[in-house]
Amino acid sequence: MPATDFRRSLEVLGYAVEQRAAGYVFDYEVPLGPHRGRTLKLGVQVGDDWPLNPPSGPHVSPRLLSPASRGNQHPNGGVHASAFGPDWQYWSRPFWLGRGWVDTDRSVRTYMKFIDNLFATL
Repeated sequence: MPATDFRRSLEVLGYAVEQRAAGYVFDYEVPLGPHRGRTLKLGVQVGDDWPLNPPSGPHVSPRLLSPASRGNQHPNGGVHASAFGPDWQYWSRPFWLGRGWVDTDRSVRTYMKFIDNLFATL
């Protein structure tokens, strides 16, 4: 399935999705964690191999985390500049719910549960 299927699935879940040069952008209300109730912008870059592989970690605006030198440990490790622009940051977060992407239904709903968990564990 092409990346446009990812977009359509986000829209079915109720997100208004905007196409940008770097990928898809949508408003995201944080359901859990210290930013609960806050609406942010999320950006995702979906590869042509969707749903075989999930998108890489999310792009977040505004920038919430300070980059730290702790390798890729969540939450501050693996925080980088974003292809979406200077007001964004990229969180390098491989999909890790359960045993991995291959053991899921490989859906947008499952990917968004992963995103929810990232914010719950900040």
